[in-house]
Amino acid sequence: MSIDKEMQDAINEQINAEIYSAYLYLSMSSWFEDQNLIGFSNWMRCQYLEESMHAMKLYNFVNERSGRVVLKPIAGPETDWDSFDGVFQHVAEHEAHVTKLINNLVSIARKLNDYASESFLMWYVDEQVEEEATADEILTRLRMIKGDNNALYTLDTELKARVPAPAVLPIILGQPVV
Repeated sequence: MSIDKEMQDAINEQINAEIYSAYLYLSMSSWFEDQNLIGFSNWMRCQYLEESMHAMKLYNFVNERSGRVVLKPIAGPETDWDSFDGVFQHVAEHEAHVTKLINNLVSIARKLNDYASESFLMWYVDEQVEEEATADEILTRLRMIKGDNNALYTLDTELKARVPAPAVLPIILGQPVV
């Protein structure tokens, strides 16, 4: 069964939002790189890849449902922040915004009795819980260590260990995840 046009259009908007998110996190990665916080930069690069994967999952879903993906221009992200915790405050607010967008998609799917889309979107609902919790955790830690360079170094080292999820590349390439 083909995807309803209203659902298709809403998911196309979400694809745009996810690509913007990726672009935003890549900008944040660059900013942290400029601050010589390579671990924070790495964390943001991994976030960039994850958001790209989120966009491609949506892209693949629309195509699997015989829909049409229509890409729109992506707004330029912010490029400068006043503080490390200011960046993660932005991340926390952005993820809360994305959660609202995902919840709206679920509402549309329910209104249309589109059970396939609703089921598919539940992965994103769960993902957003994790995204918001992680952003809040790092923001809280940054506020606790404010001015403590040793603690900042420790957190930077910790964030340097993050690696992209194994499923990112196959999903971006449109291949099955095994």
